[in-house]
Amino acid sequence: MPVIPWKTFETPVAGTKYVAMVSCLPLKHHFALFKSMKFATEVRRQLRTAPGLVGYSLEAAILSKTLWTLSVWRDRQSLAGFVEAMPHSRVIRDMIPDMGESKFAYWTAESKEIPLDWIGAKARLQQS
Repeated sequence: MPVIPWKTFETPVAGTKYVAMVSCLPLKHHFALFKSMKFATEVRRQLRTAPGLVGYSLEAAILSKTLWTLSVWRDRQSLAGFVEAMPHSRVIRDMIPDMGESKFAYWTAESKEIPLDWIGAKARLQQS
């Protein structure tokens, strides 16, 4: 499973609470993996300058055709701004025909919990 390890863009401030999100993005067919990897490059460029991003990690489970995202944001507005901005908004639109039912989980993460770990994040996703 290729994993892009946690990348920090903003040092968490002690005692501060942040918005955490994990997503599970199943693909309908293996061909969509190639398309998603191209799009991932574009979205990672966008992440480098996304206002309010604290950090993120990505995972691709090739055999099961599943993509995972894990991120922490200063607030919900920062996360929403990223989702609505280009190229992310276009990527979502263009990937819809290739996607199965996506799942998302959101929670409040304290500074001491960052960077987040995949095991805990995936457990939260299963609980939601």
